[in-house]
Amino acid sequence: MRAGLGSSSGAAGPTGALHGRQARRSGVPHQRATGATRESAPATGGVKKPHRYRPGTVAPRQSHKDIAPDPAPAATAASGRPQASSTLEAPTAPALNGGGGGGDGGSSTLRFGFPKGSLQKATENLFARAGFKVKISERGYFPACDDGDLQMVLFRSQEISRYVEDGVLDAGIWGHDWVVENGADVVEVCELHYSKATSNPARWVLCVREDSPVQDAADLAGTIVASELVNTTRKYFSDRGIAVKKVEYSWGATEVKASLPGVGAIVDITETGSSLKANNLRIVDTILSSTTRLVANRASWADPAKRRKIEDVALLLQGAIEGRDKVGLKMNLPRASLDKVCACLPSERSPTVSQLIDPNWVAIEVVLDEAAARRLIPECKRLGATGVCSYPLLTIVH
Repeated sequence: MRAGLGSSSGAAGPTGALHGRQARRSGVPHQRATGATRESAPATGGVKKPHRYRPGTVAPRQSHKDIAPDPAPAATAASGRPQASSTLEAPTAPALNGGGGGGDGGSSTLRFGFPKGSLQKATENLFARAGFKVKISERGYFPACDDGDLQMVLFRSQEISRYVEDGVLDAGIWGHDWVVENGADVVEVCELHYSKATSNPARWVLCVREDSPVQDAADLAGTIVASELVNTTRKYFSDRGIAVKKVEYSWGATEVKASLPGVGAIVDITETGSSLKANNLRIVDTILSSTTRLVANRASWADPAKRRKIEDVALLLQGAIEGRDKVGLKMNLPRASLDKVCACLPSERSPTVSQLIDPNWVAIEVVLDEAAARRLIPECKRLGATGVCSYPLLTIVH
């Protein structure tokens, strides 16, 4: 048995190899049992199988587990990538390449904070109206955008101002309330009149239970007030000289806390007030009104290329908001009815009038509110208009 095993180290012929039955009895694995056996053969004195395509060579076998990943390239200031702030680190992902926050001056590519949460869907729709195709995967944090100069990152609105201020992001969209709350030193580029459900400003309101004896903020002295907007709430009471016991940070479900013992009031955000009414809450005062803003990092705003890109985005988003609920209306009309039709238009709307081949007919086109178009179309028809058509508008840039 030992002689046979010793000879197996020389050749794989029948005189040197152990038969399967002998191998099982001796505890030595059979040569043709598995690929793993061939891989481990040199360590045990066995024989590797010759490569079937290249005689005289041996085919190496490697598991994917044996292959070490390539080391990550060292980050350098000359790489063109943004340098992380001393306060906040930039998010890293394949989608974020080039450009960078803090006005590095190397590219017009913008790292753009996209609001996650209540504003997310409304913001996605607004970008679509402005001509951007933004795709957000269900669990992803890096939305894909068909504009190669925009690299978007999903952030909670509460955080975006900090990341923009520190230069991790070049620009972003979030509410003015969080600029105030965080005391963020940023450039407010423009106001965008949209929110989760309406185009009205969101309000942070001081609320109490419907049956509470509190009628004024001064009645809350010595009580606990629950609020997500802690700094703004403290300033509200401090400015009025009202000494509340404590402003307690609320992590959510703020409405229910108004019913807890010792809690005198809450501060919560509302657009329509319906949620407050559903929870039997009464508004005592409005602490802060807030609209959505496009804001920029100061260094990025000072960079000419990045500033131009930020201004372009602002222009398109504002145009999309302006075009909301507006339609274009055009028709052919007898010239004799032109003055009567113009008298029906809103005072600030002046139509475009074009002469048709027939000198007795004109074509007119005007942009107006959708509700006004509904009233105007039947009247124009009665005045002899033909070919009346209305069409939706995506953007209007003045």
